[in-house]
Amino acid sequence: MRIAVLNRDKCKYKDCNYLCVRLCPMNKRGGKTIVVNPESQNPKPEINEAICTGCGICANRCHAEAIHIINLPDEIGTPIHQYGKNGFRIFNLPSPKKGVVGIIGKNGIGKSTTLKILSGQIIPDLSDINKEANWGDVIKYFKGKELQKFFLKISKNELNFSYKPQFVEGIRKIVKGKVRDVIKYDDKNFDAQKRNLLHELNINFLDNNVEELSGGELQKLAIYACLSKDADIYLLDEPSSYLDVEERLNLAKVIGGIIGVQDKFIILVEHDLALLDYLSDYIYVIFGKSSAYGIISDIKSTRIGINEYLDGFLKAENMRFRDSIKFEVIRARNRKFPFLLAKYPSFTKSYEHFKLAVDGGEIYKGQIVGVLGKNASGKTTFIKILAGAEKDDTNKVGIHLKISYKPQYISVMDMKVRQLNLKDDLIEKFSVKDLLEKNIDELSGGELQKIAIVDCLSKDADIYLFDEPSAYLDVEERLNLAKFLRSFAGEKEKGVFVIDHDILFIDYISDALIVFERKKDDNDNGISIVEGHASLILNVRDGMNKFLKSVGITFRREPETGRPRANKFDSVMDRGQKEKGEYYYSD
Repeated sequence: MRIAVLNRDKCKYKDCNYLCVRLCPMNKRGGKTIVVNPESQNPKPEINEAICTGCGICANRCHAEAIHIINLPDEIGTPIHQYGKNGFRIFNLPSPKKGVVGIIGKNGIGKSTTLKILSGQIIPDLSDINKEANWGDVIKYFKGKELQKFFLKISKNELNFSYKPQFVEGIRKIVKGKVRDVIKYDDKNFDAQKRNLLHELNINFLDNNVEELSGGELQKLAIYACLSKDADIYLLDEPSSYLDVEERLNLAKVIGGIIGVQDKFIILVEHDLALLDYLSDYIYVIFGKSSAYGIISDIKSTRIGINEYLDGFLKAENMRFRDSIKFEVIRARNRKFPFLLAKYPSFTKSYEHFKLAVDGGEIYKGQIVGVLGKNASGKTTFIKILAGAEKDDTNKVGIHLKISYKPQYISVMDMKVRQLNLKDDLIEKFSVKDLLEKNIDELSGGELQKIAIVDCLSKDADIYLFDEPSAYLDVEERLNLAKFLRSFAGEKEKGVFVIDHDILFIDYISDALIVFERKKDDNDNGISIVEGHASLILNVRDGMNKFLKSVGITFRREPETGRPRANKFDSVMDRGQKEKGEYYYSD
């Protein structure tokens, strides 16, 4: 099977005067493989897949890289849904099952489209783009399969869905007022189950206005809005964004409670592999080419699905879709760093209702220091003080070296990406060439994150500071970033600090760790003061043990891939490791 995909947003036919049409060998012989509809208001070229020979000349010569000619095995079958002529298409669909079904795959490959189909928001067109899609054809197509009954129920409106969207920032634009008014909270008559859900998600900001909520607070509100509804199927699109490790664990407990008591269906799209592994009963892998096509695998057990995804090879499908990703065992990377780069003293930083105390530390050339801790424990304040963006209480922190800083919340500017003077090799490495002509304020969350990372790395500095760089990146992008930063720090002898909540990302990247702790006390006037404390720089094993003990979760290491796996709460392994004080096994 051959498919031809045209990215209509990237196509610059006015600049090239239809170079693809003019170069096509079949067109030169009088054929009509690539044609233009002169009656169209936006006359983009159209490629006839049935007579395309797959020579690839059009794709290779397209300056905008808007064309992809792809050969796929015939066994894949007909696309379930296609976005117009020469548009993105998706093959196969997951079957909802009681329990938690996890979906894993890189960005732009059809995960959100899959959720919209399974929730009835999109009627799949079965690749017949010239006919209006209808449920009758879909039900007939899946005759004899589990999905036939499922879509029949959707067509009769017999299923109730509750959907949490991927990007929660949009809530600020749509929803106004105090949180308690939005969720119709009543101190006396509020539903007991909903009240309990608020408590489990630690939603303690009922009197705050929605437009003033932080990213983590918006995420928890969106999760509450989804899970508080009486639905048959819950669909959660990237629920871990902005949440710290403890909040992710709380989410896992909430979902586990829903499944255990109410016998519901939950479909979960997530890039945090530790959370996906902890929550899911089954896994579907989506692979393919971003913005071109996505293929959904057969159903797999959670362990096998994630391991095969990391390996890049699906055994049942006999399909290699990329090189393998392996995690290193800690003792194999417990190397020495002989050359000191910088020191910082112990210091404090005080605000009206928050005080941070930091133990002094030092970073060496080529070393990456991971930073772990709960939200609102002072991690960002610490990084800002190192960067010189803020001052400590006594103004004694001063690192007299060049520092480049990527903040947690990225400023959106009305200017072209090209104006940032990004380095060419980094543009290529992080695949952001397509974004150069876009305005920064038009970028998606993932695109903006990658541009901010490239911008930070493009600056000549001795120390690089990254605040939550994995947010909005998919699994492959996260691990590729970690792999690049390790080689970058080592080869160029740079120091790197990285704050993040993704345990696998921090495990993969770190040579050492700083652990932040948080507690709340009342001062003499009865006013609550939050105190944050940053530890000395610890080795990875000690740092992970300290942090995981504070959140009450244990990890073991998967022997096949080397990745950390969370033990189920109160399981035999969880209890055994806690008794030994080994919250984090490196072997």
